[in-house]
Amino acid sequence: MRLSVIGCGYLGAVHAACMAELGHEVVGVDVDREKVERLAGGEAPFHEPGLPEILRRAIDSGRLTFTTDFAAVTGAAVHFLCVGTPQRKGEYAADLSYVDAAAAGLFPHLSPGELVAGKSTVPVGTAERLTAQLADGGSGALLAWNPEFLREAHAIEDTLTPDRLVYGVPAGPDGDRAQELLDEVYAVALDRKTPRLVTDLATAQLVKTAANAFLATKISFINAMAELCESTGADVVQLADAIGHDDRIGRRFLNAGLGFGGGCLPKDIRAFMARAGELGADQALAFLKEVDAINMRRRNRMVDLAREVLDGSLLGRRIAVLGAAFKPDSDDIRDSPALSVAALLRLQGASVVVTDPAALENARRQWPELEYVATPEEAARRADAVLLLTEWAQYRELDPFALGENVAGKRMLDGRNALDAQKWRAAGWSYRALGRRH
Repeated sequence: MRLSVIGCGYLGAVHAACMAELGHEVVGVDVDREKVERLAGGEAPFHEPGLPEILRRAIDSGRLTFTTDFAAVTGAAVHFLCVGTPQRKGEYAADLSYVDAAAAGLFPHLSPGELVAGKSTVPVGTAERLTAQLADGGSGALLAWNPEFLREAHAIEDTLTPDRLVYGVPAGPDGDRAQELLDEVYAVALDRKTPRLVTDLATAQLVKTAANAFLATKISFINAMAELCESTGADVVQLADAIGHDDRIGRRFLNAGLGFGGGCLPKDIRAFMARAGELGADQALAFLKEVDAINMRRRNRMVDLAREVLDGSLLGRRIAVLGAAFKPDSDDIRDSPALSVAALLRLQGASVVVTDPAALENARRQWPELEYVATPEEAARRADAVLLLTEWAQYRELDPFALGENVAGKRMLDGRNALDAQKWRAAGWSYRALGRRH
């Protein structure tokens, strides 16, 4: 098939490359000329394992091109909307200006029977509004919603081998046509018996935000338990292991620590609350305010813990922060708990040195006042305390004996409960973690 992808940020670039990998002819459109030039040259503008290889392969095959010209979408059977929906400044609601701009650029180039498939995470009601705009334009094109479920650092896998496909389609013959086109796009996944759920537009728009709200709630639940464990002397890791054996609960997303960040969960649950309020259903999602509050509290608790192990004062103390990205195998620093803690430590008088395998340049642009070095060994040199705040594999595998040779004080604070406490204590370190016994 000939496809277009509108918006070539994280979601769009991955989707375009993977659709070309599946054999489709794809044109990616973005208004950012620099980004388009980098992508056209086979360079991924962000860190995502596996993307550079797929991107270069797709471009070399001739199946993938990038442009700033919306006219290049002419003749595509399906047009994927993949633009961002960030949080509005000073509000909880989603900023839909990128969605509206993408629609304005795309709609004049559509022909009868073509399909616009939204993938962006949007407030419920957005698809219905865009459908009305399409009808007013008289192009004869259709609109469906096909939400994405990408996990950063696993986006290639999640696109090529998704765990489910969701189509939100209109009723009647238009819905049948939309389903037929999407089935053709995802023929490889469907041949592998990937579950496919066909819903109305409203349900499809709610699926992604509901999924993110549930995951955020699960994370904040175990972090609330960590607060309780710290007050009672219990161990939150053992607690999570115990309740995680219940199949109804499961162990995934029950890792207590600094909590969630990134470009999806925080802004999506806030936009979810905002939209519920607009619809007069704000009480239904009132619990998400506490989910958000618990998550943000963990960052302050990490700073308090650092002050505690440093005899009550951060002033003039040198602290090594391992991790800047919001999660491992990513260079995404949006709402990063690690950088938030680093900045708070500096504001309270500490000298903070940050390291990360992939996110240093992004972090330096946002927080230039922090000090950055390339390796954990450099960061730990003369440090009074070391904080593990992003659980990269290379940090989990650090040798505590070697790392301890140049520190000023052997104090390890594990913000992700990712290290072997016994191993670090055996090497002479004091070890503290959120929700764990001393």
